Amino acid sequence: MIEKGEDLVSERFNSKKMALISVFSVIYLILRMLPTFPMVGVGGAFFSISDVIAPIYGILLGPITGPMSIAIGTFLAIGLGKPAVFLGLDFLPAFMNALSLGLLIRKKWLFVVILNFILLIIFSIHPYTLLFVNIGIGGTGYVMPFAWMHMIAFLLLLSPLSKKAVIWISKSSTKMVWVGSIILFFIGTFMQHLTGNILFESILGMFLRTIPFEAFPSIWTTIFWLYPIERTILIIISSIAGVFLIRSLKKINFERFDII
Repeated sequence: MIEKGEDLVSERFNSKKMALISVFSVIYLILRMLPTFPMVGVGGAFFSISDVIAPIYGILLGPITGPMSIAIGTFLAIGLGKPAVFLGLDFLPAFMNALSLGLLIRKKWLFVVILNFILLIIFSIHPYTLLFVNIGIGGTGYVMPFAWMHMIAFLLLLSPLSKKAVIWISKSSTKMVWVGSIILFFIGTFMQHLTGNILFESILGMFLRTIPFEAFPSIWTTIFWLYPIERTILIIISSIAGVFLIRSLKKINFERFDII
């Protein structure tokens, strides 16, 4: 009797999870079709508004359901005509965002630190990466690391604030939920950006060679000035949407998600 009861609970749990994945995959598909910022160096390609909800998927759906919904939604979008810029691996940046925040919410902090460190190392040693950008006038002057905001995100992850942010978000009735959301979304968004950068230079540069090696320094220099603005806008919108959803679900006593 106990085994039958456990099997029934497991079956219901799996059915509920599949239903969640199906629903959130369709939501992601719809938003994936809506463009936002153009991709520098890739003519006609745009980032999608789905980037806004990637960290929300991680926090609300967890490190399995969230990333799976993103992957399925991305493939559905490609099947409906959305161009596959990275040979079908287009889901990976947002997948990494949701995975990292899903793990942080479940207090798997060390896994996220290791993952972020690996991404930083891969990007730093990649032959197509521009490590430093000249920010002086006329080609002379000061230089600055290209990944300066990614470094801040990593230091933020290493600090006690990343763990406190999880606590602040879980207490959605307090004003600190805003601070917690911004901290976690900052970390996840820049892990997503790192993943996208690695795919960009590896697939379009090294593998397909649609962008010559000589073009990357100027492309990275342009991106250097644009990405802080783009990512800040995404973080702000994600935080507003995320806090609204968390508080709304809390008010209706919707307790499917671990954090609420």
